[in-house]
Amino acid sequence: MVRYPEAVDLAFGSYCRYGQIIKDYRNAEQPGRYGPPELVGTDRREIFGSMEPFSICTSHVERVNLTTRTLMKRFTRLSLCFSKKLENLAAATAIYVAYYNFCWMHASLPGTPAMAARVAGHPWSIEELYEHVMATVE
Repeated sequence: MVRYPEAVDLAFGSYCRYGQIIKDYRNAEQPGRYGPPELVGTDRREIFGSMEPFSICTSHVERVNLTTRTLMKRFTRLSLCFSKKLENLAAATAIYVAYYNFCWMHASLPGTPAMAARVAGHPWSIEELYEHVMATVE
């Protein structure tokens, strides 16, 4: 079994900085299905690379997870919008990631993530995305 630090090291090597935040909760067994427990403390630890302790947070990945679940109903909790075929899941996820990075204008960026990374010079239309995908398939 590969543990999380080893998996990150195998996937990214020295090109990654990451930390770990451990949250302590009180009243974690509250009644109600989705009732939030009370956060009483956090412990932030550097795992790879040096960073400011308060830059270690879960808000970025939680935002990506929320956006993914909102825009791809396959990943919504308690949903029936999925296919049992792995190929369909892979194709739907690839389309979503391409649209998210090349077509969707982000409020926190001056354009798309692809524009911020200087991979694209303008937001792509769905037609452009389709043409680029089809050009790589042929």
